[in-house]
Amino acid sequence: MEEKYIVALEIGSSKIKGAIGIVDPSGSLSVKAVEEEKLTDSVRYGCILNIRETTDAIRNVINRLEQREPQRKITSVYVSVGGRSLMSQDIEVERHLPSEMEITNEIIADMTKEALEYKFQERTIIGVSPKEFRVDNFPANRVVGMFGSYITARLNLISCRSRLMTNLKVVLDERMHLAINDFFVRPLIEADLVLFPEEKRKGCMLVDCGADTTTVAIFKNGVLTYLSTIPMGSRHITLDITALNYLEERAEDLKIEGGNAVSQSDPASAYRGVGVDFNQINNYVSARAGEIIANINEQIKYAGLDSGKLGSIILVGRGSKLRGFDTRLEKVTNLPVRFGAPVSRIRILDGRLNGADNVDVISVLSAAASDRSVRECMERKMPEHNYSAHVQGGSSQYAAQNSGYAAQQNPYQQQPATQQNPYQQPAAQQNPYQQQPATQQSPYQQQPATQQNPYQQQPAAQQNPYQQQPAAQQNPYQQQPAAQQNPYQPQQPEQPQQHAAYQPGGYPYQAGQQPYQAPQPNNNPYGQQARNITPINETQPEQPVASQTPSAKRGGLGNFWNKLRDRAVSIMTEPVEDDDPDNDN
Repeated sequence: MEEKYIVALEIGSSKIKGAIGIVDPSGSLSVKAVEEEKLTDSVRYGCILNIRETTDAIRNVINRLEQREPQRKITSVYVSVGGRSLMSQDIEVERHLPSEMEITNEIIADMTKEALEYKFQERTIIGVSPKEFRVDNFPANRVVGMFGSYITARLNLISCRSRLMTNLKVVLDERMHLAINDFFVRPLIEADLVLFPEEKRKGCMLVDCGADTTTVAIFKNGVLTYLSTIPMGSRHITLDITALNYLEERAEDLKIEGGNAVSQSDPASAYRGVGVDFNQINNYVSARAGEIIANINEQIKYAGLDSGKLGSIILVGRGSKLRGFDTRLEKVTNLPVRFGAPVSRIRILDGRLNGADNVDVISVLSAAASDRSVRECMERKMPEHNYSAHVQGGSSQYAAQNSGYAAQQNPYQQQPATQQNPYQQPAAQQNPYQQQPATQQSPYQQQPATQQNPYQQQPAAQQNPYQQQPAAQQNPYQQQPAAQQNPYQPQQPEQPQQHAAYQPGGYPYQAGQQPYQAPQPNNNPYGQQARNITPINETQPEQPVASQTPSAKRGGLGNFWNKLRDRAVSIMTEPVEDDDPDNDN
């Protein structure tokens, strides 16, 4: 297995992030590049609203990523799904076996497939997570390999609005022509990246503070027990500051510069800026931050738990970086709070990247790399070849060779300007049939031995018409007396000598014949040199390409459900420790 380049996309309400990762043969992930493009009102609460603006933003991210890898082109991506419409619902699946028998992976996969066939109104299932298994009414942590005749499985079906998935496919597949290799549930993959297994078993809360939403995921006994999305985020704090007659961009800068979630009654929390009254600004910041923290605390009660059964709270997302937010959350919930960051097994090749600030997109790369059937997302570009220069150079070289060949073979073709055809009648040149000056060399003189001349002295057996003739037969090219008739005039019947018509391949014309005309090539200036070139009209007709079936397309729904089922089975077969090992029931 060679190295594979994978690409991740994270479409948020305030930004779009893209990342390139390299998976080596051992399955280790190296993050090579991360690019980001800001958005305003094109995506709200995790759902794409403006198709065109979102497409342009994604294209900018893809182009910048391809500039980081000039020899490759992005053809497919992995995508995470989140937002306000994300929710989980418990479902129970039972299976009665014909007799007591061993429970295999095929049985668990069949139960997972049955759960995925559950229908929601206007919602799409994007993930499944096991919650509890029982074999013959006894709890079981690892069901595969056990013997029993009755199995009960409680599963978490994670779904989102169908419109969210439809708009994603329109933007990526139809507009960008990028294949979607797989979808991932954002809270689940972020938990796999930043949470320790001990924290999941003991009990913890993962809080993702985004721009428009705050997602809460509670884990207990190593599995997801509760998932909810609060429709409030850091952008609501920014919009509150705009009430002080600031633009949204300026309000965002002021919030980052001096915003504080702690109440201003604490004098240590006061921030003093130049020309800005941060006391008034922080009144808005602390009020909205307190509302968000109160809703986070209420999710523990909605999950049927209390703070004593949870060990810690882990914060991710750029909204959680607000000054004093973690301190106030820890004071309200009475739980230790820490910021999540990628584990040490992830290598970041770019020293300018901060792993804690890019958990959202790095988690997508990590989830894709953990899949044994990870797919290549970048193709190598074919080296560009200058065919025009090649054809031009080859044609000129071939033409030069052919011209030399033609100059040697046919003396009646067009000669270069330095050597005029003696049979062509230029305006400035005298008649070649008149007496030439001595300074002009006749084309019929003796040529050097290194260049064979067709007019060279021939053997006596073959008489050359250009050779000096006896006095009885005058050369038609010499100066004729005035009393002698023009050789091009019709001959008198009493003249005994008759000349046969010109046959192809013979000697140049004699007196009394029509001047020789060189045969013109039939649309081929290279004569026999190009006899192996196939004319255009003789090429074979193009064979029709069989259309690809939808099922064979990469990223199809059928492949998505199969990968989802396999992922659920692998999660179900992982060992989970029992909280009460002394309980025999």
